[in-house]
Amino acid sequence: MSDKKQLWRQVLSPIYWDDGRVLMLDQRLLPVQEVWNSYETAEQVAEAIQTMVIRGAPAIGCAAAMGVAAAARGLPDDEAAFRAGFERVCDHIAAARPTAVNLSWAVQRQRRVFGDSIARGVAAVRQALEAEALEVWHEDIDFCRAMGRIGGELIPDGATVLTHCNAGALATGGYGTALGVIRGAVEAGKHIRVLADETRPFLQGARLTAWELHHDHIDVTVICDNMAGALMQKHAVDCVVVGSDRIAANGDVANKIGTYSVAVLARRHDVPFYVAAPRSTIDLHIAHGDQIPIEERPAREVTHVGQTQLVPQGVPVRNIAFDVTPHELVTAIITEVGIARPPDESTVRALFDLEFKRP
Repeated sequence: MSDKKQLWRQVLSPIYWDDGRVLMLDQRLLPVQEVWNSYETAEQVAEAIQTMVIRGAPAIGCAAAMGVAAAARGLPDDEAAFRAGFERVCDHIAAARPTAVNLSWAVQRQRRVFGDSIARGVAAVRQALEAEALEVWHEDIDFCRAMGRIGGELIPDGATVLTHCNAGALATGGYGTALGVIRGAVEAGKHIRVLADETRPFLQGARLTAWELHHDHIDVTVICDNMAGALMQKHAVDCVVVGSDRIAANGDVANKIGTYSVAVLARRHDVPFYVAAPRSTIDLHIAHGDQIPIEERPAREVTHVGQTQLVPQGVPVRNIAFDVTPHELVTAIITEVGIARPPDESTVRALFDLEFKRP
């Protein structure tokens, strides 16, 4: 584990492959504890995704790809039994959470690998699944760094950037989407200040965004969610950068609940509103945001903070995990190959005509 911890310090990634085991940093315990958990079965990986040990669309995709590869090691060597078990593994992991399209995208990549390699035997399939899982992870880090370079150019020197939820290294294979854009601006020599919405009810901004930016010595201040409008009114926010869990073909953006409210406030105060996400987050099979499945999570995330109960017993609670921001409120969508600006069906689809070139 010492080598993994050293790599963690270099790459700032929440997930690693360790010879058949998937290692995940338990994000439920941050910022107080840094605990790594190990997973080997589809059931364990799916539960880790469902319970938010790991979260963020790109990171979930990495976890899904690694989870399929890890679970395949435990399947029977007989080809027929392996084939049936592989289907169960893929179905189980793909059903873990509904909104983040990277989850099903990563599982589908592993299904294709299975189809391409099964003729060479079960051992070849296992090797190919592991190689693909590592490719998904390394590719995502490269995508995030590219988004940082491309999106960092949009951030003015001296800007105060508001972000919502956590779309950083902890939400990806490493480096981050929205926070990758901020890192890209900082690495270009710009002086950037970040305002991190606390992001109720799971407090990803207060716990995770603040933790990783502080870790990287980037100026960050946590604000309560309902302070964003007041700060925009005082001209204390220069732009907003958020991530996404799924983007429809027309550029409508599903992201953590509260993102739509921030976008409305940004439009009212003429503040640019940017979304950073890899193309794997864009779902061209969904025409617009109304068709995006929206997850509703357990009430306890709202009624309690840790073991402390905040809501009277018996009072109903809604815990909708995501909202959809119409593309008209989005200034630009930043991807690893370029920018859709303004986002609409033509500019979003045009992104898929571009080729990503690794540096």
